[in-house]
Amino acid sequence: MWVLLLLVAILWVFSFFLTQFPGFVIYYSDHIYPSIQSGRHTVFGAVPFSIGDVLYIIGGIWLLVTLTRWVYFVRKFGAYKDRLAGSVLNVANTGLMVYLVFLLGWGANYSKEPLARSWGLKVEKSGGRKALKAREIAALGSFNKFLVDRLNQYAPQYSSLPYSHINDRALVYYREFTTSKVKDRGLGIKGSLFGYFLQRMGIDGYYNPFTSEGQITKRIPVFMMPFTVCHEMAHQAGIAAEGDANLLAYAVATAADDPVFRYSAYLNIWLYTNNRLFRYDSAQAKHFSGQLNMLTIAHLDTLDQISQKYHGLFSSYTSDIFDSYLRLQQQADGILTYGNVSREAWLWEQKRIRSRNTPIQVP
Repeated sequence: MWVLLLLVAILWVFSFFLTQFPGFVIYYSDHIYPSIQSGRHTVFGAVPFSIGDVLYIIGGIWLLVTLTRWVYFVRKFGAYKDRLAGSVLNVANTGLMVYLVFLLGWGANYSKEPLARSWGLKVEKSGGRKALKAREIAALGSFNKFLVDRLNQYAPQYSSLPYSHINDRALVYYREFTTSKVKDRGLGIKGSLFGYFLQRMGIDGYYNPFTSEGQITKRIPVFMMPFTVCHEMAHQAGIAAEGDANLLAYAVATAADDPVFRYSAYLNIWLYTNNRLFRYDSAQAKHFSGQLNMLTIAHLDTLDQISQKYHGLFSSYTSDIFDSYLRLQQQADGILTYGNVSREAWLWEQKRIRSRNTPIQVP
């Protein structure tokens, strides 16, 4: 029992410092996290398969065996009540220890200030609700037009790349265009062992906070892959919030003079932007869709086919779970956080015009 109380106390103190002392968060992101990330990458990065996936498999087996034992103990409660109590206590201790490792190893990055604020991308919030809505619709329309123009510009130059080339190019772009503290030793994406199941859940990739590995399912369409790889590298760089990872991925992928990466970034962000505009003004959203080139239309058809094949009740259930997880990590909009990139990426484009050749800051 004393172990449980000690873990609770440590977690409370650590969480208190994260929420009450911004300087501690800055120190963590500047010194503690980069050392942890680089060290884990040195250990696990050279392994060609995902060590994190293996750990999840082992953890799943352990959990299944534990639950089976609990059922047996409950059925024979009189004889096994002490063993049941001890097992429950051990699971509680293990859960708290895992959560502590999660916070120390990566989760504390959720306490950083939003990336848009760090970059000075200010969203106008003055005026009444109608005025705010009108400004958002206008911004979504302007950004939508910008993205459609860019997609039409880069589609003729687009070509498919092997996964290994995409990973290598993304590493180069993070090193060349960002100030990430782990860009020289800490970035690199692997294919997940759970590729089929991730696709069924509607997940393109994920970051393992225990082994520092960024993973994607190689089943996703190749035209989506450059942006997805940049997104998972953003998590490795210490950006926890999903909307912020989208924003950094967009900034990096479009900074490079690379039609493949630019096309992938513009397409991914266009999907968020057009869907968001559709909720406000479906006619305007359909108008922009009608202006897309034939290659992009074919790519959208591919995404629709994948959605119809894999995204059902199972993916909806896992989306709800992930939404709850994000809300627990101080992401008030939950899974909708992803879509905030529509507003912030447009502000970034306007700022980029004024500050060319400036490195992309990664706090």
